[in-house]
Amino acid sequence: MGVTNVWSNFGETIINPAIPYIALGHLTPEAFLLHYWQKKPLLIRQALPGFQGLLNNEELIQLASNEDVQSRLVSRKNSEWQLKYGPLCARDFSRLSKSKWSLLVQDVNHFLPTAHDLLLKFSFIPYARLDDLMVSYAPPGGGVGPHYDSYDVFLLQGPGRRRWEIAKQYDAKLVDNAPVKILQHFVPEQSWVLEPGDMLYLPPNYAHHGTAIDACMTYSIGFRAPSHEELIAHFLDYLQDDLKTEGWYNDPELSLPARPWDISHDMLKQVRTILNKITWNTSDVASFTGKYMTEPKTHVFFDRPQHPLTYNAFEHTIRKKDIQSNLKNRILTGRKHIFINGESYSVNNSTKKVLFSLIYHRRIHAGSMSRLSIESKKMLYQWYISGYIEIVDHL
Repeated sequence: MGVTNVWSNFGETIINPAIPYIALGHLTPEAFLLHYWQKKPLLIRQALPGFQGLLNNEELIQLASNEDVQSRLVSRKNSEWQLKYGPLCARDFSRLSKSKWSLLVQDVNHFLPTAHDLLLKFSFIPYARLDDLMVSYAPPGGGVGPHYDSYDVFLLQGPGRRRWEIAKQYDAKLVDNAPVKILQHFVPEQSWVLEPGDMLYLPPNYAHHGTAIDACMTYSIGFRAPSHEELIAHFLDYLQDDLKTEGWYNDPELSLPARPWDISHDMLKQVRTILNKITWNTSDVASFTGKYMTEPKTHVFFDRPQHPLTYNAFEHTIRKKDIQSNLKNRILTGRKHIFINGESYSVNNSTKKVLFSLIYHRRIHAGSMSRLSIESKKMLYQWYISGYIEIVDHL
């Protein structure tokens, strides 16, 4: 049985019995985090008993034909690996052999509400760390070769069976000239066959190799793990946006240089003094983290309403109709802010409590709108104009 979600909602404890955590075998979420998360693999039989997936292979192939969807077709002909990026069409699949290929579709949670609900079952991991739900399909013998990832992943088996082989110690040399990163010499240390509903957790940098035994689908729940270099680079970009320092480089006491091509000690000293003006505090770090961790991926776009309501019409309408969140939204909260898709908004606790429903249930009911201030309604109107939310009939 899963463990019921217990949430701390801005000072209040909320228990949501509707969507339990996914089962972690005999472990509680706390025990899993303590003993396994980022430490060692865990095989969980029947984490989601009899799970048959959220869509079939034909529907996945249809999704891969959408130009807004990130998809990849990995195949192997003789000993040569091939990779084709989507959008994919029927002709791409008609040319394939009966085995030795795999279709991978990213961000399925952006297109299926049921995928969003599945991800909620993993909310014992903070939303800020969650990346996406990738679904892969392979015929018997299909796979993407042995590889490793720099992030944590839960591999939930849908229809069919897949054999997973893993290794902690491995030769990291890759296959030469392959379009995907495939380990050249992979020797498995452990091996299991996963059936529908079984799940394998892997920490970062564990080598793994999945091979379809039957035609099968695997649901991969991946997590964000930005490199230190990436975080630092983006933080410096963030500081640049708000950096305000006065003055110019100057040297009124400049003396005749003996070697004009040398960078002088005085120049280095002044540049160091100028650079020391770059400062930040806890508030800067919190704001950057919220914006950075909610920034949409480069391929994600939001459709604005073609004929948007005026603010007055919007405010009148949401008294009777609900507001629903776009599946593509990334929303996090700070102490006094809410972050959505790389933007920051200052909100009070009363507004936060209403918006919690939008974060978790994807919906704010019309009856809750009376609790929002005029400023909060104007914020929601901006989200409506940006395509982050839409007005829907009240349930």
